[in-house]
Amino acid sequence: MLGHETATVTTGTARTTGRDEVFQVEEHGIDPIPDAERHGSAKDVFWLWFGSNLTFTYVINGALAVAFGLSFWQAAAVVVIGGLAFLAIGAAGLSGVRTGTATLVVSRAAFGRRGNWPAGLLNWIVSIGYTVVNTVVGTLALEAFLADLGWSGGHAPRALSLAVTLALTFAVALWGHATVQFAERWMAYVLAVGFAALVVLVLPGADTSAPAAAPGAQAWSLAFVVVLAGPFSYLPMPADYTRYLPRTTSLRAVTRSAALGGFLSSVALGVAGAAAATQADMTDAVAGAEGLLPGWFQPLFLALVLGGSVTNSIITLYSSSLNLQVLGIPWSRARAIVISAAVTAAGSLGALFLTDFTTSLLSFLSLLIIVFAPWGGVFLADMVLRRCAYDSAGLHADAGGPYWYRSGWNPAGLTALLAGLAFSALTCDSELWTGPLVAPLGGADLTLLGAAVSALVYVLLARGRVAPHRP
Repeated sequence: MLGHETATVTTGTARTTGRDEVFQVEEHGIDPIPDAERHGSAKDVFWLWFGSNLTFTYVINGALAVAFGLSFWQAAAVVVIGGLAFLAIGAAGLSGVRTGTATLVVSRAAFGRRGNWPAGLLNWIVSIGYTVVNTVVGTLALEAFLADLGWSGGHAPRALSLAVTLALTFAVALWGHATVQFAERWMAYVLAVGFAALVVLVLPGADTSAPAAAPGAQAWSLAFVVVLAGPFSYLPMPADYTRYLPRTTSLRAVTRSAALGGFLSSVALGVAGAAAATQADMTDAVAGAEGLLPGWFQPLFLALVLGGSVTNSIITLYSSSLNLQVLGIPWSRARAIVISAAVTAAGSLGALFLTDFTTSLLSFLSLLIIVFAPWGGVFLADMVLRRCAYDSAGLHADAGGPYWYRSGWNPAGLTALLAGLAFSALTCDSELWTGPLVAPLGGADLTLLGAAVSALVYVLLARGRVAPHRP
């Protein structure tokens, strides 16, 4: 990766110099990566998903499962099952190996060139939203660290903390794919040691007794939604990080490496969060967890929160730049990322200096699982029906290509998506929307099953019409 050669490639009418080197600006975007420029191995995706998921968000997820009424062991079981969802993330990355392009380009096969656009727009909003949330968490952790050093009061410490957090995220994402892979690996080494210490310090004090009352359907379903929403939010981006892998890379190895990376980090931190919630008030999760730690570890803990926020923000910000190209922004990836960074900065300023902005943003993002669970179901079902064999050139055809369907819209994919959306909306239980079927179901939130509904409908409509591409 570090010494990968420079090559000249032609994509359509644009002629670019391909380069994927650490600390050099990546010049490829969603254009297919030529075979001559592909490099790396399946272990690269392990470090990407392991490092990017060493984030304090999973501690919060585990704590929320206990807050909903589950015992420590019950919450831990939910966390483990949620971690298995990274198998789907690993599988979704196979399309990148086969096509050399981004996930939201590949999804044109399921929805059509134009039908893919609405989901692309929503995914960009979600990517920016999560980047804002992570940036705010990292900023507050750095501000608390500065306060421990004696600098507090006024807006200056917070402003500096925000600037540092944004700079760390933007610089890595701007450089591009090779630098993202490099940074995630080396930050993973450091964060893994720190978070392992956190687990060791928090886990022994967990209250493993059963809850006073057995949790009902609502508690279980909400816990699953919280834990599974993280992996599901990644579905539109795995191919972004596998598109440089050689075509000869083992697809099983890619799936296994990505799944193992995401599983290990998310489960370890989720279990730690569940353990912390049985010992302290985790309403303010950072303060609650910090109170369980010895004084000497607390500054290191704040550094872990900051580092985890940055590692996660890097991949969401990077993918957002590819996303803008999918939406038709006629700029290079490096220029497009400036748009995402500017919006992230504006959103972070609002979240840090406007009351309740973060709460409202989180509620909005949680509601979008209504869209992305069904979207993921259609995308994965289409990938299975095609056996991950696509017409790579056809994915980039403006009109009249194999994925143009009816004026750019695929009726089967869109019908299946709408069916899943309807099911998810009817069974969703969130602060902003409660579906009419939630009460009859005893308060259960079945939003995530929208993925299964949309996948089933798509298979019924597309089977016999969708087949692997044969060059």
